[in-house]
Order: sequence, then C-alpha cells, then structure tokens
Amino acid sequence: MNTPFRDRIIVALDMNDIVICRRLIDALKDTIKIFKVGSELFTACGQEAITIIHERGLQCFLDLKFHDIPNTVANASQIVCHRGVFMFNVHASGGVLMMKAARDAVWGEAEKRGLEKPIILAVTVLTSLSADELQQQLGVSRTLADHVVHLAQMAKEAGLDGVVASAKEIKLIKEKLGDDFKVVTPGIRPHWYSHQDQTRVVEPREAFELGADYIVIGRPITASANPLESAEKIIKELEK
Repeated sequence: MNTPFRDRIIVALDMNDIVICRRLIDALKDTIKIFKVGSELFTACGQEAITIIHERGLQCFLDLKFHDIPNTVANASQIVCHRGVFMFNVHASGGVLMMKAARDAVWGEAEKRGLEKPIILAVTVLTSLSADELQQQLGVSRTLADHVVHLAQMAKEAGLDGVVASAKEIKLIKEKLGDDFKVVTPGIRPHWYSHQDQTRVVEPREAFELGADYIVIGRPITASANPLESAEKIIKELEK
C-alpha cells in the first residue's frame, strides 16, 4: 500500500465511557483517521460511538467479531452496511457458509441501496492466544501459523476482503493468498510499551515491513497521559 503510515493506523477505543471516547477522538482527529469500536464500547454506548466518529469525518472499524449461525450473521452484517462503517469483522471459525452469508448480505444490500461496501475481515486466531493454548485448550492439531493460514484461506474462499491476524503470520498469508488480500494486525506494541496481555506482538515498523495493510494500536495511545503525543511519536518513528 502507498497510503501514508498515519492513515493505516487504527486506534482501538477499548473503553466504556462515551465522554472519554469523545475526548480521545477529538484529541486525535487531526492525526488519526480510523478508530476501532469493539464489544466493550459498543455494548456500553451502541451507535453513539459510531456517530461520534462519523460526525468528525473519520472512519470506523466495527470490531464485533460476529460468530453465529449464517442467517443471524447475515442479518447483522446487513445492518452494519447501513451504518456506513469502513470495515467490520466476523470470526473465521464460524465457517465458510457463515462468512459467505455475511458477504452476500452486505453486497446485496449495498447494491440495492446504492451504499459503499465496507471491508469485511475474518478474525483468525486472537493475538492473546499462544500456540500451547490453541493446541492444548482448543484441540487444534495444526501449528498456530498453519491454522491461521487455513482460516485465511477459508475467508478468501468465502469472498471476504482479508483477515485480522498477528504480524507473525502476515508473510505466510500474503504468500498463499496474494498481496491484495488485506491483513489487519492487532497486538502492536511500540518498543517503549509493555506487552501486557498480548502474547504474539510486534512493533509498528516491523508489522508494516512484514506486509500489514493496517495496524491496530490501543493502550500505548489511549492509556497514555498524552494520547496525541504518543500517536505522533509512533508516526515519527515510522516515517524515519
């Protein structure tokens, strides 16, 4: 991608207070263009969080990770299409039929209503999960990397635009599925911030060098005493 680094950073609004959310967006709006609304914020504040983002001319990544029977996910995806979000996701482990139902619902509704289609991503393996947990707790016999690629192949078969995956699997995904298949990478931690509950993490520059299309950064920016200063510090390090 030739898009500037600053426009490929997604800030995760992992909070449940709409006042803090609004304050954070206003502090970052001239520097960051994409904000992620996840389960915590959406459960607490619903559509209002998306509205705040859109009212400021910014883009929303709706990170609700739909995982249900195909009909339910199709109906939810159709509603998301009306919300005008930039991208949203489903769980790849829901299967090809579920993912295809989401895509068909969005494409059909967008064509019918003259709406812009959002980017649809499939979540592969959460970056908080280790290889041991995947195998011992979830009973997956493949290696973690092989399982991520398998789920990504399912997503492409279903017609989705890309996946959410750790930076450590980007190269394999791009080799197997092509450069046009998008990879959005969470679990990003600058060298000056602790890993905390993430186990498969990389630094921002490394993620982009490995081929990430977008990176998701949360607490290194949002938990900072000065979020704007932290965001600009990351961008300056990327642009060196």
